[in-house]
Amino acid sequence: MKTSLLPVSLAVAACLAFPGLAPAAPDATQPHLETRHGVRQLVVDGQPFLMLSGELHNSSTSSKEYMKPIWPQLARRNLNTVLAVITWELIEPQPGHFDFTTVDDTIQGARDSHLRLVILWFGSWKNGESSYQPAWVKADPQRYPWAKDRAGKTLNLLSTFGDATRDADARAFAALMRHLREVDGKEHTVLAMQVENEVGVLGDSRDFVPAANDAFAKPVPKELMNYLVQHQDTLAPELKTVWAANGNKPAGTWAEVFGPGKPDSAKNAAQLSQDEKDTLWRQFDWPVDEIFMAWRYSTYINKVAAAGKAEYNIPYYCNTWLQQPGTPRPGEFPSGCPEPEVHDVWRAGAPNIDILAPDIYIPQFEEVCQRYTRNGNPLLIPEAASTPDNALLAVLKYNAMCFSPFGIEGRGGFNPQAAPGVGAATPDSLAQTYAILGYLAPVILENQGRGTITRLPAVTDTNAPPQELKLGDYTLHFAYGAPNQGGGRRGGGGGPRAYGPYPPVDNNSPARLVINSAPGEYYLVGGPMRVSFTANQPDRGDVVLGSFDETMYVDGHWVPGRRLNGDETSDNRNWPALGSFGIYRYSVFQRQ
Repeated sequence: MKTSLLPVSLAVAACLAFPGLAPAAPDATQPHLETRHGVRQLVVDGQPFLMLSGELHNSSTSSKEYMKPIWPQLARRNLNTVLAVITWELIEPQPGHFDFTTVDDTIQGARDSHLRLVILWFGSWKNGESSYQPAWVKADPQRYPWAKDRAGKTLNLLSTFGDATRDADARAFAALMRHLREVDGKEHTVLAMQVENEVGVLGDSRDFVPAANDAFAKPVPKELMNYLVQHQDTLAPELKTVWAANGNKPAGTWAEVFGPGKPDSAKNAAQLSQDEKDTLWRQFDWPVDEIFMAWRYSTYINKVAAAGKAEYNIPYYCNTWLQQPGTPRPGEFPSGCPEPEVHDVWRAGAPNIDILAPDIYIPQFEEVCQRYTRNGNPLLIPEAASTPDNALLAVLKYNAMCFSPFGIEGRGGFNPQAAPGVGAATPDSLAQTYAILGYLAPVILENQGRGTITRLPAVTDTNAPPQELKLGDYTLHFAYGAPNQGGGRRGGGGGPRAYGPYPPVDNNSPARLVINSAPGEYYLVGGPMRVSFTANQPDRGDVVLGSFDETMYVDGHWVPGRRLNGDETSDNRNWPALGSFGIYRYSVFQRQ
């Protein structure tokens, strides 16, 4: 399906004429967020959904032919969702006329390989700069102004003080969302939208166009001050400290409320040694400039998002180029981006954005997860280094709804020029990790937030000492070493036999975990080892093995295997030994 050069809809025009227009009422079946057992989760077609994702390179979806061999390779790597770019310049080549060919090609390519999509809207900004806008925007700086640094030099990014830019971006985004509702409102291939990409000022700590200087000298908008006063007890600690250090003023200019900042910031930042920059990591430096720009970007993007939500109300998020040890000061990272210290500013300025999301390429992965799950912000990681251990940490400990390495089609031996079905890479540790998470996704999602998921160490030493784990009503005992293959009736001649996927799995995934999915029910990922159970309240009776299920690894996917009872478990008198790595399910109970 293709739609070419369509004029802007009356609904889009109405949305901009009435910026307070409410979001379209969500259909109960369309993708949305729900709080389930204390955790915000993505719900698709009535069921929670875990996005095992990868983000394509920025220009990949501009070519249907380029993507043709890549879609099936992504599916074979056990992804269920792909993050793909749609750019303003390709869908609106002339003002008010739209060509959705790349949108339709991207949706169809995903559907053909049974994949879902998250669309990344490259509108006014990408990576703190502006390069994906139509030529008619780029060539008219009087109507669509560019930001300037403190010396008056024009920066390579559109200014947030261009109302015409914002309105044009909003019209294009609304047209895109209307088209998505028309072509995907029933199929739900597209699960969520990223509005812009890593916004913020690069090259200085804030925008210095005349309109920005005028706004900076005026009082902080009442909408922001009212929000801070109403949420004073729950503000991010960094922002709370800055506000308190300047007297917790309920009104005043930006400098009066948040401090004067440091006008020589760009010069000082360039002169810092690496050790000095490392010590600034996590500090809220030049806060007033960053807070000011966070308000400008959030309110701009909120109007773009509002126009889209009036057409199709699915989850929207904004992603973040993180402050980090090598670039700790605003302007070295995009100033005004939704960093954790300014989340409250973004919540006040952009209520139409559902999630503030980190792009994590730094080693402080867990610290970032902690800071991005404060005050109920759901964890969605749209860009990351391809680290299976981090995928497990995010999903199992921090209840992430999405993990997505960037440039996925360039990782692990992909061959973009291969014919369909040819040239797929051998499954690597990420693909194997996704296979495990995909198989267990319904169980994981049902147990997020319940405290019933525990990761285990990946023990390879056959002489490692036994370990114990108290989880639920039972204590699990893990013993390592070569399992005895057993023999004879009732385990005679050497004890219980060893079971596992056949043939044994050549596993490179770090996934080792236990899920206490129900009273007396446990899913276990690991092996080889022996696992046995004892009751935490032994007075209720002896522990009996109710059932034991194995899985099989077939063509890179896990599928249910046998229910092993009777002879295989010596009539449930013995605990089966796990002869190889696999996914296993135990049910146990106590009997007087």
